[in-house]
Amino acid sequence: MAIAGLHTLFILISTQCCITTFAVILKSLDKSPWASEFESIELSCLIESISTKNPRIEWKKIKDGEPSYVYFEKQIIGDLENRARIIEPATLVINNATRSDTAQYRCEVTAANDQKSFDEILINLVVRVKPVVPRCSVPQSVPVGKTAELSCVEEEGFPKPQYLWFRNDEEVPEDPKSNPKFLNSSYTLDPNTGTLTFSAVRKEDEGEYYCRAKNDAGHSDCGPQTMEVYDINVLAIVGGALAVGFVLLCVIAGSAAPTSEATSPAKRRQEAISEHQKEEMVWTMSEQMRRGISGTNPHLSFEERTETRDQVHLRRRCNTSRD
Repeated sequence: MAIAGLHTLFILISTQCCITTFAVILKSLDKSPWASEFESIELSCLIESISTKNPRIEWKKIKDGEPSYVYFEKQIIGDLENRARIIEPATLVINNATRSDTAQYRCEVTAANDQKSFDEILINLVVRVKPVVPRCSVPQSVPVGKTAELSCVEEEGFPKPQYLWFRNDEEVPEDPKSNPKFLNSSYTLDPNTGTLTFSAVRKEDEGEYYCRAKNDAGHSDCGPQTMEVYDINVLAIVGGALAVGFVLLCVIAGSAAPTSEATSPAKRRQEAISEHQKEEMVWTMSEQMRRGISGTNPHLSFEERTETRDQVHLRRRCNTSRD
């Protein structure tokens, strides 16, 4: 009975030894490695068990479901030619990694003299790329109560970056209620698209804004841009409109008044000056109305101001020349 038990034990041990000795088995220290762009990275493929002395080792890159050789018949070929090497027995080292190296890689080992003659291992490589400076758009001036949209776009980073917005060097939270400084603001922030949208701008929203594009490889910021928020002076708009209308009526009434053909030159000069004063008044009231509309951003451009005054002086010269 004891002899039969020993015989059975010997068979089990022998079977286990045969499996261990005559089977090729692979393992990897990291099946999901990553590297930043232009760094080196090892794709670990270790032969844990083998009896064949010179096994056949191959590496394939699988991109978009399509496999291609990168190591075949003891040579680096394809996408990795001249920038990769094999570390014995089967680890693949990629130098100067680029975003195009992001893919699946399969290590295959064939051992002809082993009972289990083939094994493979799949490795997922990600090459991270730091975002470049994003393109940012911030409106220069917005009236109180109106909507405003700030945009931020970056297309080079990998993986795709998340976006953060800052106002006066302080991060704008996704939820305005989470920070007392933004409690009164009304906006939505999408970290995936980089869009910051104010539904109703307040004076407190005024300031310098900049955006940050961020991923696992790093981050980049765009330059700060100022958004001004101004009030609309409704009373000034209404008052200015009424004043301009009144002055225009006066001008029309004055122009329609009958004149004598025998009017003296002095009288004509006086009428020309009076006409000029009316036109100046119209221009002044128009400018005041513009100021009422534009709030804290009231002034006409130099070109607009020059053009308007030139028109007034031109009329004055024409009236005077009739003398």
